[in-house]
Amino acid sequence: MTDFSTIYKLSLVAVFCFIQACSSSCPVLECWFVQEKVGRGGGLTAATSQEKSLLHIRTDAHSHSAESQKTPSDINPDRVYFITDPAGTFCHPSLNPPRGSVKKPQCEINPFLPQPSSLKWVAPLTDSALSPIYLQADWFSTSHQGLNKELTISSITRAPTATKEHNVILSVTSKTVSVQSRLGEPVVLDCGFWVDPSSPLSGSGFAVEWRYQFRGDGRLVLAYDGKTDRLADTQEEGATLDFEGLHEKGNASLILQEAKVHHSGMYICTVYLPYLVAQVAVELEIVEPPSLSIHPSPLPLAVPGQTLTVQCEASGFAPLSLELSWEFKGSDGKSRPLGSGSVTGHRQAWDGTLSQSTRLELDTATLDLGRGGEVTCVAVHLGGTRRASVTLNAVGFSAPSIEDSMAMVGVALVLYGLIKFVSWTFTGSDSDEADKQDKKVK
Repeated sequence: MTDFSTIYKLSLVAVFCFIQACSSSCPVLECWFVQEKVGRGGGLTAATSQEKSLLHIRTDAHSHSAESQKTPSDINPDRVYFITDPAGTFCHPSLNPPRGSVKKPQCEINPFLPQPSSLKWVAPLTDSALSPIYLQADWFSTSHQGLNKELTISSITRAPTATKEHNVILSVTSKTVSVQSRLGEPVVLDCGFWVDPSSPLSGSGFAVEWRYQFRGDGRLVLAYDGKTDRLADTQEEGATLDFEGLHEKGNASLILQEAKVHHSGMYICTVYLPYLVAQVAVELEIVEPPSLSIHPSPLPLAVPGQTLTVQCEASGFAPLSLELSWEFKGSDGKSRPLGSGSVTGHRQAWDGTLSQSTRLELDTATLDLGRGGEVTCVAVHLGGTRRASVTLNAVGFSAPSIEDSMAMVGVALVLYGLIKFVSWTFTGSDSDEADKQDKKVK
């Protein structure tokens, strides 16, 4: 009986620990509560105020942890909120670092005012022009970014007026905060959304919009009215959505069928419900390493006092940053740097890729080339390091080695013997002819 009772107690402890682990898997988020200041005259000013706040995240509105009863001394109790997130989006590990961790997820909370949109792909969501009583509440907009950019979340929460018990009504997420892609590859920029099914706004349709921004340049990539099942006429070529996944699972990811250089930049995924809007940003960078070529190839034979000009062309790369340099590897296997040479400016090709070249002057009078070796062009780029080499043959730059000296002595001895043999042969023939002539005379 003792064994069974022990096992039973251990089982209860294990279950209790499991329940505790589950209940503590959702974080307590430290946030900045940011809002516009109101001027003395009653008008709004550009200045903003920010206060520390605390968000207790839970998936069940009726669950309260012991931590929820504790408020740090540096946080105003009026800025402590309880957020119910049935989807568990805020319970992602990247938003819940280990206790005592120096790195913290980023979090900001702002007051939000529900209002209709005039955009033609969003306006049908509120064509009744009536604001439901449901909107008469306290609304917040929250934005979060997890550790190491694993996750970004934007949400709209609602609480009955003058209460701190908020429910997530709309959340938009992306697990690809930063994306890199090679040229020509298909790209998927992740964006998903969840709507509280108990909200009266959940059955009134939705709209999705993707916009592009880069260095002040902006454009609409794609816009879709989910209520009327229509795409806006301004859809960019090669950009699409998984419409089945969009309606069934809230998968609003943007699909670029073929990555091009001009696709690099910031993409903003915006999801609209009637009177509500939330958006996340995803950064896309097209990274294509350079192709290298060396001219002339092969190099001419190098002799003392000669200056050789070698050029290396790096082409078809993106983005801009590139480091070009030269190396020489002698016949002894040792490498030494030759510097960057004379580097030209960037040139842009029709497809947006870049090219750059470097010219190296090899002065054989000052550079000890030995018996030759290998000249290498090195390109260091975000897409990886690339190398191209060409053989350099040289003569007359160094004294012969012992092996070469012995070989030369051997060749000399062979030549000497051959000359002596030929000389002896011709000398012997001349002597025989002379003897014959003497005999005839006699």
